[in-house]
Amino acid sequence: QVQLVESGGGLVQAGDSLRLSCAASGRTFRSSGMGWFRQAPGKERDFVADISRSDGSTYYADSVKGRFTISRDNAKNTVYLQMNGLKPEDTAVYYCAIRFQYGRSRYDYWGQGTQVTVSS
Repeated sequence: QVQLVESGGGLVQAGDSLRLSCAASGRTFRSSGMGWFRQAPGKERDFVADISRSDGSTYYADSVKGRFTISRDNAKNTVYLQMNGLKPEDTAVYYCAIRFQYGRSRYDYWGQGTQVTVSS
């Protein structure tokens, strides 16, 4: 079993920055990567970013490229999402997830989410 706990959400104004953290615990040693997703009210959950555990390679949704940066600290089993230049359309519940396969098609465990609200 794996537990994921997100933190760092909050209410900010457009143009501000936030850094989300996701601490993983449990049987994570065979994981392949971690990702961030978000779900806005009335919408489906969307992919935001992913980072590989082995080489740190990253992948982003087009909507956040150049504004968001995903990083990880393997020693702390923690992944971060630095969000700069926030826009009202970034308002959502942000979830982190962990995958045990090399592709990004399936994530095996999910956190409970942290709310990010961006006011205009």
